[in-house]
Amino acid sequence: MFEYTAFDPVAVQLGPLAIRWYGLMYLVGFVGGWWLARIRARQPHATLSAEQVDDLLFYVALGVILGGRLGYILFYDTASLLENPLKLLRIWEGGMSFHGGFIGVVVAYLLFARKIGRGPFEIADFAAPVIPLGLGAGRIGNFINGELWGAKTDVPWSFVVNGEARHPSQLYEAVLEGAALFAILWIYAARPRPTMAVSGLFMLCYGVFRFLVEFVRLPDTHIGYLAFGWVTLGQVLTLPMILVGAGLIWLAYRRQPLPAKEPG
Repeated sequence: MFEYTAFDPVAVQLGPLAIRWYGLMYLVGFVGGWWLARIRARQPHATLSAEQVDDLLFYVALGVILGGRLGYILFYDTASLLENPLKLLRIWEGGMSFHGGFIGVVVAYLLFARKIGRGPFEIADFAAPVIPLGLGAGRIGNFINGELWGAKTDVPWSFVVNGEARHPSQLYEAVLEGAALFAILWIYAARPRPTMAVSGLFMLCYGVFRFLVEFVRLPDTHIGYLAFGWVTLGQVLTLPMILVGAGLIWLAYRRQPLPAKEPG
């Protein structure tokens, strides 16, 4: 077992400006994702150019931040929003919903695809392999913030928090949704795949990983378990992703559309 020592949430203090670890993890995700996307743009079957990657980053960043924060407030903390609407802007305090961010990114893909005259799944398939870097970084931010701990346990890799040994569910998600998902998608997308297949694999794998971790991750205290003493809101929101992801893969290989032409 490991003793959890609370981190100072402020990574760097520059006069009145405080750069927090949670925000810094988002910066790592965006910059790292941009760098990986530029590498993907050099692949022979890439559907976006390096210049288009730069524009896509702006759309995705807005989708993640606005969708993630709004989704968290609407799904998990509506009462707080009614009391203080400005809480919607306090992303440095934590409280970002993957499912809200996912919806925000989908909207970003639709708008960007319309702008450049491409199909939205061409954009989604291109971007999917780089997204796990941001997901993993965000979960490390959760760990630094000391939030989203798992249930009590006696496993040797548990962390003692306030005198109780708990599953480090944030680190489980960082490994599964970050490192493992990245490896799966990066290798799979290294060769041309039918349109929608990469997006479908992302949704399927993320959904399965998140659904499994929810068994040891504690639900928000003001929500609790929804049914049977183990069903969480995270599982309810994730199950459709698993089904849609599997459906997209099936449909992609059934149709077998040719990969989109190279940029330029």
